[in-house]
Amino acid sequence: MNATAAGHGVLAASRTRISSHRSLASSRNQTRSFVATVGCCGSGEGSGHHDELGHVKMEPLNLARRNNGIVKGIGLCGSLQKRMPVCSASSAGAAVWTVGDDAFDCAAGVAEEKVGVLLLNLGGPETLHDVQPFLFNLFADPDIIRLPRLFRFLQRPLAQLISVLRAPKSKEGYASIGGGSPLRKITDEQANALKMAMKARRVLANVYVGMRYWYPFTEEAVEQIKKDRITRLVVLPLYPQYSISTSGSSIRLLQNIFRKDSYLSRLPVSIIRSWYQREGYIKSMASLIEEELRKFSVPEQVMIFFSAHGVPVSYVEDAGDPYKDQMEECISLIMQELKVRGINNEHTLAYQSRVGPVQWLKPYTDEVLVELGQRGVKSLLAVPISFVSEHIETLEEIDMEYKHLALESGIENWGRVPALGCTSSFISDLADAVIEALPSATAISSEKSKSTEADYDPFRYVVKLLFGSVLAFFLLLFPRLVSTLKNYL
Repeated sequence: MNATAAGHGVLAASRTRISSHRSLASSRNQTRSFVATVGCCGSGEGSGHHDELGHVKMEPLNLARRNNGIVKGIGLCGSLQKRMPVCSASSAGAAVWTVGDDAFDCAAGVAEEKVGVLLLNLGGPETLHDVQPFLFNLFADPDIIRLPRLFRFLQRPLAQLISVLRAPKSKEGYASIGGGSPLRKITDEQANALKMAMKARRVLANVYVGMRYWYPFTEEAVEQIKKDRITRLVVLPLYPQYSISTSGSSIRLLQNIFRKDSYLSRLPVSIIRSWYQREGYIKSMASLIEEELRKFSVPEQVMIFFSAHGVPVSYVEDAGDPYKDQMEECISLIMQELKVRGINNEHTLAYQSRVGPVQWLKPYTDEVLVELGQRGVKSLLAVPISFVSEHIETLEEIDMEYKHLALESGIENWGRVPALGCTSSFISDLADAVIEALPSATAISSEKSKSTEADYDPFRYVVKLLFGSVLAFFLLLFPRLVSTLKNYL
């Protein structure tokens, strides 16, 4: 979904990096390149689709549509060269934009464009002491535990109870991988690699990391974006496929923050909701799989086992979560790429990490592993398809629990594809995605924040909080009820 380039009027609404004291001739050789997004010359052809909130959904990167490196963007005067146009101020004060060999004029003064990229991720406890508060933040999210509207006031008390009960088992898992999650370190490395990849394309940008449930929180990243006076922002969730519980939750929080702030509500933003179908991502995944297959003695006999993070069935059937469809399409694209490379292995998909007695997307990873062993499958390559960074669900759940189960079930040869991390082709494609999204940035409306503030009743909130706390204390007094609740953990 590409956002429309809202009619910002003349060039004063668009900002670019220029050198006003240089002539046009010298600027073509000396002025640094940058992304130019102007609203004075009409609209061009976008690279995807758009909606009313400025969300961008990137389409597959089709080389046939790239026009030899030319990317077309909404709100641009003609084509936007991938290596970025050059702008210089003429003696008359107007800006002359140069794209390739074509030049065109835009009216009036130009200020510096400050580009920002916000990477959104889950976050994870960095020490064992962090585990319980991290779990509280996780379960306090209404997109994780979806309570009926009548019982929403129980969200935080219930999250507190679940986090306390679940913490001991979770601590064991984190202890087995070194005492904490490596997610923050890896995400910081990805942010730096993305910044360098964009710089190599002559696009200078500040790259921020905003975690949903642990430090650095999204709110901290947004505050820094304000301090840096960013003038154009691309939001990139580090989840290839969109789900209500991952990208959706992070984007919803971000929109709430932006709508309540006068500066942020006017900031042009492009949100890339999903990018699983991009050619660079698909080829990067195929390359990792191909590399790991070579490590088996008989590569063609290896079952490729895609394991994705699960979501409750109700998310898909009742809330319209596109996650399942996107996951299946993603795997289909990867297998198509592998076939082009002469790899025709069997493959299957299963879902891991289910919690509680509700029905989750099937088939379940643990059950499929047992079935494959019973069928006589001897060689298996696990592919963590919904993760681009190593964390507890790859390092502990897949590498330890599922590997042990697979070997116990009769599978003799086990392999696992690493998460993409900072793989150069992957980071390069993310940089392309960000640059393609920049021209489509548009402000997020602040209209909805007014109704939210009007509905807020402090007295009602306090009553709900007290009632929820009493209920939580009541549950803790009755072991039988607590035992029942444990079935959900």
